[in-house]
Amino acid sequence: MSTNNKLAIYGGKPVRKNYLPYGKQWLDDGDIQRVVNVLKGDYLTTGPTIGMFEKEIADYVGAKYAVAFSNGTAALHAACFAAGIGVGDEVITSPITFVASANCVLYMGGTPVFADINDQTYNIDPQEIERLITAKTKAIIPVDLTGLPANLDCIKEIAQKHKLIVIEDAAHALGAIYKDKKVGSLSDMTMFSFHPVKHITTGEGGIITTNKEEHYQRLIQFRNHGITRETNKLLDNHGPWYYEMQMLGYNYRITDIQAALGISQLSKLDNFIRTRKDYAQAYNAAFRDMEQIICPAELTDRISSWHLYIIRLNFDKLKVGRREIYEALLKENIGVNVHYIPVYYQPYYQGLGYFKGLCPKAEKLYEEMITLPLFPAMNWQDIKDVIDAVEKVISYYSYGD
Repeated sequence: MSTNNKLAIYGGKPVRKNYLPYGKQWLDDGDIQRVVNVLKGDYLTTGPTIGMFEKEIADYVGAKYAVAFSNGTAALHAACFAAGIGVGDEVITSPITFVASANCVLYMGGTPVFADINDQTYNIDPQEIERLITAKTKAIIPVDLTGLPANLDCIKEIAQKHKLIVIEDAAHALGAIYKDKKVGSLSDMTMFSFHPVKHITTGEGGIITTNKEEHYQRLIQFRNHGITRETNKLLDNHGPWYYEMQMLGYNYRITDIQAALGISQLSKLDNFIRTRKDYAQAYNAAFRDMEQIICPAELTDRISSWHLYIIRLNFDKLKVGRREIYEALLKENIGVNVHYIPVYYQPYYQGLGYFKGLCPKAEKLYEEMITLPLFPAMNWQDIKDVIDAVEKVISYYSYGD
């Protein structure tokens, strides 16, 4: 592509006419009909469709149990509760994630501790986890950033050594594979998100999968105000209407309407992931020889589910910073994003005493990364537009030979 092409940000013609978001759901008539069937039925919430959805997710990932929630954040909160996290406990997690991965610890009165990332995968570095463990450490929350599983074997080994619980934040990683096993059956608890930009959607929604009945029972009760109606758990029994609130839980229930959409979406998940992978490979082929860009890592022992496609900019080869490139791509109608601002940069966390400089690798990554559009409802012309726009902008801002 000619370097003389005028960028849209300077008045040139944009690569595409319509704006392309970085992510978007894909719903079809089958999804809609599944929801309509529930709307015409007897149960809109607390009905049988929720259990059906939970079983299908558990079966898909190879876990014994699954408990669905109103959103992924609620699911993480519930997992922290089930893990027994409380005041004075420390939980180690990654700073390169959405704030919910750390907020869930605060909800329980615990203290998030941020460990730096691995430069290749952008996931939490197990050596940094080990370095930060104290007598107060209760759990580890690794994040499978972009859909690439974290180094789960090393993390599990550390957890077993120090008697810690692993709550895997796999919001990006439904369908991802780690050493021939699907993510969702490998950690003490695993959270998946069903937000519209994720692999499948229930509108809003989340789920925890686990193989431990103790966690399962606490999750079930926590999402329903801490209430149980199970006669074998009741401390008293006034009659068939009786229920007991035995703990302080929350109203974190998912609805049958959402669950119906989730069941329909799940039937398409493997196709969605194949499409994401095909598009990611097209990006790799286009960008791998561009010295201004570092493409995402691909490892032999794990398979990403490709929720996000992140490029890393090599500023030694560029005349400008990330912001100029980001804004130029937006003007070409390419809906780029950044995933994520380090959690402890947020004003609330700064107010708690966190400070910049905690995780140098994560902070450097933040300054250099841009997320490109990647979702199954894209078509090959969309992919070509993204590639053309990136080549156009990078070429314009590159140093000459």
